[in-house]
Amino acid sequence: MNAPIGRLADSMTLPQPYLLFLGDTTEASYAKTAFGLADWAGDRCTGEWAIDGCTVSTGLPRLSPAEARAAGARSLVIGVANQGGIIGEAWVAVLVEAMEAGLDIVSGLHTKLTGVPALVEAARRTGQRLIDIRTPPPAIPVGTGRKRSGKRLLTVGTDCALGKKYTALALHRAFLARGLDADFRATGQTGIMIAGGGMPMDAVVSDFEAGAAEMLSPDAPADHWDVIEGQGSIFNPAYAPVSLGLLHGSQPDVFVVCHDPTRTVILGMESFALPSVDEVIDLTIRLGSRTNPAIRCGGVSFNTSGYDAAAAAALMAAESDRLGLPVADPIRGGAGFDALVENILA
Repeated sequence: MNAPIGRLADSMTLPQPYLLFLGDTTEASYAKTAFGLADWAGDRCTGEWAIDGCTVSTGLPRLSPAEARAAGARSLVIGVANQGGIIGEAWVAVLVEAMEAGLDIVSGLHTKLTGVPALVEAARRTGQRLIDIRTPPPAIPVGTGRKRSGKRLLTVGTDCALGKKYTALALHRAFLARGLDADFRATGQTGIMIAGGGMPMDAVVSDFEAGAAEMLSPDAPADHWDVIEGQGSIFNPAYAPVSLGLLHGSQPDVFVVCHDPTRTVILGMESFALPSVDEVIDLTIRLGSRTNPAIRCGGVSFNTSGYDAAAAAALMAAESDRLGLPVADPIRGGAGFDALVENILA
């Protein structure tokens, strides 16, 4: 149980700037990679491209692969994270076109670029690279459960694709602004592309999830914070194993619950009701205390993009009073978000 915990390589180098590919998606939640890069690494994004049927946009300039290459782009990033992580058949011609225009292809989908013969042939012919982000490092150990030094925060959610990454990035930025020693620890494809490194948790064999989380957040100085991006939800019928392994392995001292108050059912699984924030707090403490008995909830992060400012403020104030915890939207910021940060650090 006291075996040493491995460490990740510090970073990866990706060809930048990016052209963001939105495919033919009609659901903004499935384009979270594109939105995440546009919002948090916009200076590294030249524009966006899509095919017929797409109704989603990041707001970046619409550029063809050839136009993006002429503007300085070096790679096309698949900005869609659809159910199952598949490469749509209708996408292949565009990806080949991008390689012919001089762009490498970057993907974080479960389906590997190198598993699509037409893409492999185009890469061979053009000399462009196929870069699969969702590839775990070798020799991940099983979890030890050993308590590690340093402080850890984990974002958890009532569902997928509702703000765990954005919340972690905003909290990390707030910690740095307060002069704290802190790292953002990415666990998903978009976070890894933003941070330049991390652990693709949902590509790890389930027996090694906790060990992968231990590698992601190793021993650190006592006053150091690792702000760990959450994955899925422990209430999600499909993705709960990833969430639980990450919870046990990251051993958070503090967690923040992320929630979209406009949702009533689990995304893509409409027969399952969304759990309440209260249920998530209770179960996270009960399960998380297995590896950190001192775990506590620091507050709640609401995605209020579906509300105007006044309605969002009223809703968060009411929920804060009901829960006895700070409730804030990290994108809106303000006094509520400051209160959330202070309660985490208390």
